Parts: sequence; C-alpha cells; structure tokens
Amino acid sequence: MPSKQDLRRRIRSVRSTQQLTRAMKMVYAAKLRRSQAAVLEARPYAAALDAVLGALAGRVTAARHPLLVERPEESVTLVVVAGDKGLCGAFNTNILREATALIRGGRWERVDLVLVGRRGIDFFRRRGLSAAATYPELMKGVTVAGAREVARLLAARYEGGGTDAVYLLYNRFRSIIRQEVTLERLLPIERTQTATAGSAGAYIFEPSPQALLSTILPRHVEFKVLRALLDSQAAEHAARMMAMDSASKNAGEMIDRLTLTYNRARQASITKELIEIVSGAQALAER
Repeated sequence: MPSKQDLRRRIRSVRSTQQLTRAMKMVYAAKLRRSQAAVLEARPYAAALDAVLGALAGRVTAARHPLLVERPEESVTLVVVAGDKGLCGAFNTNILREATALIRGGRWERVDLVLVGRRGIDFFRRRGLSAAATYPELMKGVTVAGAREVARLLAARYEGGGTDAVYLLYNRFRSIIRQEVTLERLLPIERTQTATAGSAGAYIFEPSPQALLSTILPRHVEFKVLRALLDSQAAEHAARMMAMDSASKNAGEMIDRLTLTYNRARQASITKELIEIVSGAQALAER
C-alpha cells in the first residue's frame, strides 16, 4: 500500500488537474455559445440563398455554368475538416476513421485530399498520404475570408477538370451532446432539389443567366464551405466541453477513492500506535 505521504501527494495532484479541467470546461462553454450563435445566425441567409439559387438554376441548363455540369465520379476531392488539438473525445477520431474508410473503400478510383486542421494533416502525413492542399491555421478562428479561400480552390479544381466531384467531410453540430460525421457533396451543385423551386412560368433574366450564375454559384459554394467550418467548430467546442466535464467527474471519483484509501491507512496507523502504547503499558505493569 502507498504511504500516507504518497497518497496526499496524489490527491493534491488530482485535485489540481480537476481544477484545470473545470476551468477548461468553462472556457469552451463560452466558445461554444459564440460558435452556436454563428451557426444559428447563418441559417436564414442559407435559406434565402438556396431559394434564389433554386429559382435560377431550376430554369437553366447545366451547360450554362461549369459548376452545374455533372461528370462520372472517378476522381474526387475530399475535404476533411478536423480539429487543431486533442482532448475532445472522439471528435477527431471519428472524422479520420471515416476519411480512411472512404479512401480505402473503392468507391472512387482516385481521392485527392484537402485537409483543414492540424490533426488531420498530421494523421495523413504519418501514413504517407499527400494532400492537394492543407490549411493548418484555419480552425483557430473560422472567418469568411478563410472559407472563401478554400471555396475558390475547390471551384477552380472542378472548373479546370482536375476533379469530377468535391465532397465535404465534417462533424455537423446537432446539440451539445450530439455531433454527426457528415459527408456532403459540394460540387457539382445539386439541381434536382432546385428544379421545382418557384412557380412554373416564363422568366426574364436581367442581366443574363450566365452573369447571374457566375455571381450566385461561387457565393453558394463559399457559404456551404463556411457553414461546414462553423458546424465543425461548434461541434469541436461541444465535444471538448463534454470531455472536460467527464474528466472533472472522473477526477472527483478518483479523489474520493484516494481519500478513502488515505483514511484507511491513517486509521491503521493510529490503531497500530494505540496497540503499541497499550502493549508497552501492559508490559510495564507486569514488571
């Protein structure tokens, strides 16, 4: 059994760790509130943009813009959105496991990776898989400019024929205790859902359909990338907050066990000393 001094030292160490995890939980709870607000505020704009895109793309042919042209999916670009740090439960593990399964599953002949977040970059680098592009600093603070940079790269790859489709793989934020690994096709832009938008009838385009599509479609791609990054950021904060909460509870249970062991050791020591005192007193009385 460890000595009482060792037990006291371990209790102090675990209590310090518990204080740290509690503080981290509060920090990420505050970050989660901001990220959750950003996700919720983006939804009305997304709905309005989808309505405009539906009214436009549903009444033009796919040949009007290269982002609408569908090709057989032989070579695809997979955008993997992971985190920058650990200590967030299975957040990164689930994403990287799903990405590995997609690469090795044979669904596509070739998969080019675009990696967002240091965890994903380090994971694939250790396994000898190169990436078409990496963004190690993007998840430190998701911005419109950062999402626009990624979206322009992906649109350029698709328009230039370098890939047949672009998919986003990220954690979608559902609630504090629920995050879903989501695979979403970004390019080509879906036309089946937009074909029925609006009422049937003649439309007069001013300016031309090409000019409208050239403005709206890139904006649509940028915003979908931004939403995926915001969702992943909120999901990461929620996962880390829950992990810190679990760690704090585990630390409390460990402190209780160590305290019980310490009290037993202390009681045994006191009992031993009392027995020695009584035995000594009895030995003196028998002389």
